[in-house]
This record gives sequence, structure tokens and C-alpha cells, in this order.
Amino acid sequence: MTIAPELIAYVLVVYLLAGMVKGVVGLGLPTISLALIAAVFGLKEAMVLLLVPSFITNVWQGVTGGQLLVIMRRIWPMLAVLCATTWFATGIMMRSDAKLLSAGLGVVLIVYAAISLATPQISPPGKREIWMGPIVGFLTGISTGFTGTFVVPGVLYLQALGLGKDGLVQAMGICFTVATLALGLSLNGRGFMPTDLGLLSMAAVIPAIIGMVLGRKVRDKLPEARFRKIFFVALLILGGWILTRSVIL
Repeated sequence: MTIAPELIAYVLVVYLLAGMVKGVVGLGLPTISLALIAAVFGLKEAMVLLLVPSFITNVWQGVTGGQLLVIMRRIWPMLAVLCATTWFATGIMMRSDAKLLSAGLGVVLIVYAAISLATPQISPPGKREIWMGPIVGFLTGISTGFTGTFVVPGVLYLQALGLGKDGLVQAMGICFTVATLALGLSLNGRGFMPTDLGLLSMAAVIPAIIGMVLGRKVRDKLPEARFRKIFFVALLILGGWILTRSVIL
């Protein structure tokens, strides 16, 4: 496919914005980019555009923090199940109706934003971690394969593990890296990796990284709690708009 210059510019601006959000709160790049790009390109195309910026920025986040091996030993069962489930869910997604998939993305965004705004106290899993990790990996893999979103319920589970602020940010980076890789391999294995979209995905790395750097500077000046509230309210509205648009059009 040939991508119009104005659409290329739109994608680059979206990743600059998404990178800024990630720089401030440690997540949000896949969610923001998928929501805004799916509305213009379609969800499947948005997933492809997501791959390289998400992978590069999350590798950067995942290797920073000094707890890589400790975290991997703790969450590898969740990640293994996530990868396997993503493969099967992507296969179903490729044969599914685009409007239905977009509606699913809208629902995921609404649920994620609503739960995050409610800020529930999630109890540590304790001994249940042995079997809860794979279940969370299964559910997150379904969300990843169907909608390209890997925050629900994975991030909520990681928050419950009591990893500390830096450990949580690093764990999210590790989880998002693995999920992005699993999604990329699944899409490529099924022959859905258009060259133009792949090249644009590579180009989007630059604004995404610039956005992360700017976001970290904003983090020092803007109270994170206030920014998170604004972010999740906007996400709730965006999810509602995507869901409504998918049902009506």
C-alpha cells in the first residue's frame, strides 16, 4: 500500500505524543497510538505500526532498573502463556470483522481507564501467584492478539506484586517487550506485514524516543497523579468514541 504524506505526518505526531505519555507515566504508548491510529488506518494496520516503536522503547524501559533477572524469575510463567495465547488469538483476529475488533479495543480502553481511575487496592496474590500468573498471561494474551493492547489485566497484576515504583516500571517494560515481540511474530507468521507499514513503524521510533525524553522532563514539573487522572479520563472518552463509532458506522 502507498501511504499519503499527511497520514505519515499524522503517525509521527501520534508517536511523539504517545512517547511523551510513556515518558511521564511509564506506559501508554501502545494504548494511545493504537486508539488514534486505528481510527484512521484500521486496527490491524495500527498493530503493525505499533511494533517497532513499542519494542524499542520497552526494551529500553525493561533493561533499566537493575532487577531484570529477579523480575524474570518471578513473571516468566505469565509471559510464556501470554506468548502462546497471543499466537492463537491473532489467528482468530485475522479472520474477524474489523468493526468488531475496533469495538473490542474500545471496550478494553474503557475498562482499563475506569479501573485505573478507581485506583482499587489490589491485594498481593501471595501463594496464589503460582497459578494466577499463567491465568493473567492467558487473559493478557487474548487482549494482545485481539486488540493489540497488553495492559489489561497484565499491568493490574504487576501492580499487585509489590515490586516498588522502579521495579514496577521495569516489569511493565519487560512484559510489554515480550507482548510486542509475540504480536509481531504472530502477524508476520500469518503474512500480515506490509512493507510500507513496516518502514513507517521504524521511522516512528524517532518521534517516540524524542517524546519519551520530553515526557521525562515534564514528569519533573507536573504532578504525576494529576497527569494520570487527565490521561485516563481522556482514554475513557477515546474508548467510548471508538466503541460508538464501531457500532454506529
